[in-house]
Amino acid sequence: MSEYTISDLARMYDITTRTIRYYEELGLLQPKRIGARRIYSDRDRVRLKLILRGRRLGFRLDEIREMLEWYDLDPTEVYQLREVIRKGDEKLAQIEEQIRELQAVREELLELREQMQQLLEEKTRGGST
Repeated sequence: MSEYTISDLARMYDITTRTIRYYEELGLLQPKRIGARRIYSDRDRVRLKLILRGRRLGFRLDEIREMLEWYDLDPTEVYQLREVIRKGDEKLAQIEEQIRELQAVREELLELREQMQQLLEEKTRGGST
């Protein structure tokens, strides 16, 4: 079993030690303490990796906590896997809706740009004659 310092994990995942301490304050990580030193286990390293992945995918910290707790409650991972799939599907639906909204905004901006371009050309032609 490997052990890591807070600096090791910060370098490993290119994050600040402050971020790691914050996740610890929230109870997402639970390192051993030897005096003032924090010693993180492989379990903490994997949890940190999952936290960072969850954040990158747009999950809130309370959602990530819930997903991590599922694993602790069911070591077979069956419940966790089902729930992560469900939450992932919800997140995908949100993202697909955002994409549709952004595509509509893009189309509107392209249309507005075309109208402004035509107006500019008319004014430029009209002013030069």
